[in-house]
Amino acid sequence: MWRAPGEWEPHAATWQAFPGSRAIWGRDLTGVQEDVARIANTIAAFEPVLMCINVADIPRARALLSGDVTLVETPVDDFWMRDTGPVFRVAGTATSAVGLNFNGWGEKQRHPHDASVAEDIAAHLRVPFERAGFVAEGGGIETDGSGNLMATRSSILNRNRNPGRSQDEVTAEMLGVYGATNLVWLPGVRGQDITDDHVDSTSRFVAPGAVLVQEPLAERQDAFSSTARRQLQVLRSATTADGDPFSVTTLPGPRRVRSNNPDFLDSYVNFAIVNGAVIMPEFGEARADTAAAEQIQALFKDREVVQINVDNIQDGGGGIHCATLSQPAI
Repeated sequence: MWRAPGEWEPHAATWQAFPGSRAIWGRDLTGVQEDVARIANTIAAFEPVLMCINVADIPRARALLSGDVTLVETPVDDFWMRDTGPVFRVAGTATSAVGLNFNGWGEKQRHPHDASVAEDIAAHLRVPFERAGFVAEGGGIETDGSGNLMATRSSILNRNRNPGRSQDEVTAEMLGVYGATNLVWLPGVRGQDITDDHVDSTSRFVAPGAVLVQEPLAERQDAFSSTARRQLQVLRSATTADGDPFSVTTLPGPRRVRSNNPDFLDSYVNFAIVNGAVIMPEFGEARADTAAAEQIQALFKDREVVQINVDNIQDGGGGIHCATLSQPAI
């Protein structure tokens, strides 16, 4: 039976995409490219990195990337590989890929190339490819590889992705794609960011049946803080595929960041787990950054925790996890 592994299981590689569109990023493109390269160069010290890229952007990328990063000529619009890339699945010694029918986060952004990225990657790897029977993005769905999924209703049970579809219908299809048996639907926020509130900015699986939630500071009363508190309540009362309570821990967010952009994603939990390391952001608040790193280290005792500055990406409303996609080893 096919199953999508947990992110902490061994990887063959990490996939990324190199941004080259000034129509999307304007004058911020240079800084975003630098952050994407910083993520790639950091991960490349631990595992192979494959970077999808438009041919015209290769000279710029080569000036920023280490020689350990492999460029894969594939047309892309943007760089949010977690959302545009495939769901990788394993069964014994085989790998397959499933596309989640990326539609520009509910037709909010043009995506003529990104709609094909999942299939292009499968073709590059020469693995079987199929399309899911629903529309979603990888950042909106978390799997622990042991039968459990969690996802935000706002980003999937939304008429801009799956109009007219019932929760039961979409649930059954999601479980089939990921090879899971248990799905915890979490509340989210519609219409206040391009993703309609992806789960990987707030709640993450860190081991089978174990969840880490970034708990908002008490003084924060915005819509995203409110839904994070509701997610915490749901997870504390939910049960796993085996009928056991989830192990739920919390991590506080930073009080201050270096940006005044209201779209800035100040999420410590939007980290990437790679072979031997966890790559996570730092926001310039030394005490909070250190405390967050120490808490992540306690959860991943056998991995090195590496913090990097990706403020340009965070200004765009995403983070390290959003920009990366792990390919499982077999």
